[in-house]
Amino acid sequence: MYQIALKMLLANRGKYLGMVLSLAFTSLIMTQQPAVFASILTRTYGLIDDIAIADIWVMDPQAQSVEEAKAMPDTRLSLVRSVGGVEWAVPLHKGQLKVRLPDGNTVGCGLIGVDDVSLIGAPGVMRSGSMADLRMSDAVVVDAEGAAKRLAVQTGRGLRPLGVGDALEVNDRRAVVVGVADATPTFQSQPILYTTYSRVKVFNKSERKVMSFVLVKAQPGQDHRVLAARIAAETGLTALTADDFRTRTLQHFIKRTAIIMHFGTTILMSFCIGAVVTGLMFHNFTQDALRHFGVLKAMGTDDRTLLLMILSQALLVAGTGFGIGVGLAMIMGNLPGDPMGMRLSPLILAVGGGAVLSITLVSAALSIRQVLRLEPAVVFKQ
Repeated sequence: MYQIALKMLLANRGKYLGMVLSLAFTSLIMTQQPAVFASILTRTYGLIDDIAIADIWVMDPQAQSVEEAKAMPDTRLSLVRSVGGVEWAVPLHKGQLKVRLPDGNTVGCGLIGVDDVSLIGAPGVMRSGSMADLRMSDAVVVDAEGAAKRLAVQTGRGLRPLGVGDALEVNDRRAVVVGVADATPTFQSQPILYTTYSRVKVFNKSERKVMSFVLVKAQPGQDHRVLAARIAAETGLTALTADDFRTRTLQHFIKRTAIIMHFGTTILMSFCIGAVVTGLMFHNFTQDALRHFGVLKAMGTDDRTLLLMILSQALLVAGTGFGIGVGLAMIMGNLPGDPMGMRLSPLILAVGGGAVLSITLVSAALSIRQVLRLEPAVVFKQ
């Protein structure tokens, strides 16, 4: 019987392809859009993930996220270091500035200033150069994506990535690239420059306060949340564990932007379009096949078998459409340079698959009602 159901489905190729393509489109949007959204969310707290060694982030009470920090005086660093349970504490600067490239173009960049001695806060994976060279005079390290794209240098033969040895102009001061490193892209997709904390003060001489955060490592055996509460109580600053600061940054980003509404609207529209198109086409397919189901009923086929036949047709359409849609999403996510910025997780695949399955099962349920109410004698009428 299942072979008969398959032949009935494939015999009407137009409607079969229409249902598959509508579900493929739905699957593509419902996996690709959440994957892009997840990637955008991870970029909002990428710096926190990159500096995984820090257990606690200390900041001004008015700071709401890692992207919106308020500078503090350097004296706050000594206060944090004096708190019991702190193994070490180092300053971190996070800001923005304009950079003039060797070809004269100006690009807005993010600037990260790391501890001069330990270099805590610097990226851990270097593509070229050495992070130790960051202690050299006028030295900066750039992120790989920024070096290859927005900081690329115009030459007579076209663009080339910014590399070790190239000179930049930062606030009218010379800076030399000593390395290219991997780093999580920012939400604004700005290039990132890394330098030492003391050199940040040279680049930003007009700024009296440049310390954005204090990175803290807890002593062994210390509860991170308890230590964070102690730091906050003794210094008057805000102290959060890395996990809590990540959550706070994410919540602040979601509240301050309408990005969820934009992505949610796109996903909801694709679901509705897929449901309507698939439902109508499956209904029309069943209408065309009613005479075949009537013959089977007249030959003694029970309702349970007919029900399983329709479900098998629906599952075949759902599986084919979902496979094509997810395949296209994975191809888009693996394009050179990852232009889509996708994070296709098992949860997204499960939710997308569940949505497609629900669309198909509802369409099948509406069609099953027609078959179960069918009188076998109808097929013999002229």
